[in-house]
Amino acid sequence: MGLEIERRFLVVAEEWRELAGPAQPLRQGYLAASPQGFTIRMRIGGQDQAWLTLKAPAQGIARHEFEYLIPLVDAESLWDLAPHRLTKTRYNLNLAGGDWIVDCFDGANAPLVLAEVELPNATHPIQIPAWCGQEITAESKWSNAALARNPIAEWSVQDRLVHGLN
Repeated sequence: MGLEIERRFLVVAEEWRELAGPAQPLRQGYLAASPQGFTIRMRIGGQDQAWLTLKAPAQGIARHEFEYLIPLVDAESLWDLAPHRLTKTRYNLNLAGGDWIVDCFDGANAPLVLAEVELPNATHPIQIPAWCGQEITAESKWSNAALARNPIAEWSVQDRLVHGLN
């Protein structure tokens, strides 16, 4: 059984770009998502790899995660069937203290930029970079599945302004 333990942050500055590896375009289609946090996601990375991912709540900030490579042709079919979709560009960061990534969202979720750090355990200490703003780990409206269902373009002006999203 896979376990994903991560913390997530709104990104408020551009200094992360100095640490970024190559851009990785991603398309994610959500085939199912429940209010309890269960999701079935299809992800296409570039033009050559695709995965089917099942996620379920665990304890605290941990989530059960099962990920399987699938044929690209199947992923393209699932993309067409997915009721909720999003696109983003991911950057792996050369930063100590965990596996850091930054996601820059496109379309109805632009100009949203989020940072995530994957950790070996929930109590693993991290140094939060200055370019990270509000921590959003426990706020379900910021999950990728939630953003696919309810992109920030559909949020109220007040909600967007509170989070610095113009």
